[in-house]
Amino acid sequence: MRILSSELKDHVGKTAHVEGWLHKKRLLGGLTFINVRDRGGLVQVVIDNKDEVEKLRGLQIGTVLAVDGSVVAEPRAPGGAELHDAKLAVMVPVEAEPPIEIDKPLSHKPENLDTLLQYRPIGLRNLQETTIFKVQSAITQAIREYFYQQGFTEIRTPKLLAAATEGGAEVFKLDYFDKEATLAQSPQFYKQIMVGVFERVFEIAPVYRAEPSATTRHMTEYISVDGEMGFISIEDLKQFLSGLMSYVSDQIWEQHGDELKRLNATKPALPKEIPSISMAEIHEKYSKANGQNTVGEKDLRPDEEKWICEYAKKNLDSEAVFVTDWPASEMKFYHKAQADKSDFADRIDLLFRGVEIVTGSMRENDYQVVLKQLKQQAGGNPEDPGFKPLLQAMQSGMPPHGGFGMGLERLTQKFLGLNNVKEASLFPRDINRLSP
Repeated sequence: MRILSSELKDHVGKTAHVEGWLHKKRLLGGLTFINVRDRGGLVQVVIDNKDEVEKLRGLQIGTVLAVDGSVVAEPRAPGGAELHDAKLAVMVPVEAEPPIEIDKPLSHKPENLDTLLQYRPIGLRNLQETTIFKVQSAITQAIREYFYQQGFTEIRTPKLLAAATEGGAEVFKLDYFDKEATLAQSPQFYKQIMVGVFERVFEIAPVYRAEPSATTRHMTEYISVDGEMGFISIEDLKQFLSGLMSYVSDQIWEQHGDELKRLNATKPALPKEIPSISMAEIHEKYSKANGQNTVGEKDLRPDEEKWICEYAKKNLDSEAVFVTDWPASEMKFYHKAQADKSDFADRIDLLFRGVEIVTGSMRENDYQVVLKQLKQQAGGNPEDPGFKPLLQAMQSGMPPHGGFGMGLERLTQKFLGLNNVKEASLFPRDINRLSP
């Protein structure tokens, strides 16, 4: 019966059978030490029999092994136990030397990023890389748990669309049985439609943005966490997102605290209610502190996002901040203007550790107003197949509702302190990369 590395310490004084990949080997005196990797971590194996050592001659890291031995307590070994008197069986030999070393931390310096991604299928076997995506899996699980706790229904929406509808970002076009289709920029209209069905819905799925951006924060395909809620206000949306951030942070540090420490990640300061600062106030504070005049600009500069997060950490005990009072002139046709300040959209952006990770807003739920804004702001045709389903839902009665989109890779990047969002993607896609 196979024993996992994580279970080995429970079998001290017994014999055990482990199976996994040869992760590392070294000579120390007359003994050979190897580490065998499985899904639970590493098993240290002590080999003192020359015939057993000979079985490893010419074999490289990645060789698949089965090992039988006696389990001995050893505080210095991974997991606190190791195998002695080992008997090896080579299940799959690997003789080719690996293109990169996976038994030591891989460089994440910007100049090494292309190499890191080029050899991704091998490099992901490195325990440092594995930890990144184990934590990302835990982040996803915590997000999903929080949605369910708050009464949401998980949905699946199409990624092949008849036409680009939202505007803003460029879209990918493709041939679809002699017709033109586009890849979805987000599930925006579908999740709004589903508010009229379930009231609260969420989706965690890929989206596609054909933006020609080669930055540390952009990819052409990423995982979007989308939520939409009926019968709420913008303050309810802030409260939800504040709770979501705290819940995810607490969960991943509880489950993976030791691994996060080894990645030099620090748990963020996240108050129960994340503070809000208007865009105008941010412009004023930034301009005064840095001698650059951004007052009146309709968006935040990347350096402003970074600066206001540092300001909030120092002065508000929060590493996250909501940006409010976005100009209504920049809002999309399905957005809602503030009731008491019509020059501003009922919108928030959530900045976290120097970068925007969420855009959220209230949606216009009055059919006639949506129709007017579609025509005047977007120049859209209500009969267009991209718009018609949303308008049908609106005409059939939609409550006050709002929602948000959050990039999973950006969130992972900022929780872990990575330099580039691509480091938080298994196989990232950008303007230059379609493989591996």
